[in-house]
Parts: sequence; C-alpha cells; structure tokens
Amino acid sequence: MSRVAEAALAAVGTRFRLHGRGLDGLDCVGLVALALRAGGYAGEVPTGYSLRGGDPSVLDRVLVRVASAAPGDVLLMAAGPGQIHLGIRTATGFVHADAGLRRVVERPGMPPWPILGVWRMGV
Repeated sequence: MSRVAEAALAAVGTRFRLHGRGLDGLDCVGLVALALRAGGYAGEVPTGYSLRGGDPSVLDRVLVRVASAAPGDVLLMAAGPGQIHLGIRTATGFVHADAGLRRVVERPGMPPWPILGVWRMGV
C-alpha cells in the first residue's frame, strides 16, 4: 500500500476541526496534507478558507492529475452545492474528514458524491 494511503488510514478516528492540521484535529485539507507529507510532500498547505467554495486549481500546482484513482490518490469531490471536499483513496474505499460525524473515517467503495478530479504525487 502507498505511504499516503497508510497515513490517511492511521488518521482514522481523529476528530474533525476546521483548518485542523494535526492529530488533535483535521479537516479534509489537513488530512490530505498529513497524508501527502508521509509520501514526501513538503510544500505549503492552504489556510483561511470556508466550508463552501475553494480553489481546486491548487492541486494542479503540486500534484499530477490522473484519469483513475489508485490507493494514495487525492480525490476531489462535489459534496454539495458550492462545496468541494477532499479524500484519499485506499485499497478498499476512501478516507475523509467527515464534518457531520465529527471525525476522520474510512468509507468502503467509491465516494457517494461526484468526483471532480483525481491527483497523484509525482507520476
């Protein structure tokens, strides 16, 4: 399994916290940053955003867009009107910071939301 997917799975159970960046609390951006750092990413992580909106083009500046998801890939999803959401693909599903459940969880299978794009660290 990829180090990115392993790090995401290790964060399962961590509480949800908007703009959270550590194991004391994570949001979807913080989860992805934590997982990518385990895979070697050392760049900046966006901050100061709201629960709705966002600029997904930041992913194109740091990752490579791919056609289909493999374990460790970053998923960009449309979770609701004007709401984008990130997750990490695993071998059996995906990990994401679930604001409703107030924690990081792994869900089996593919996300229930439309996938807007998939990115991978250095192909």
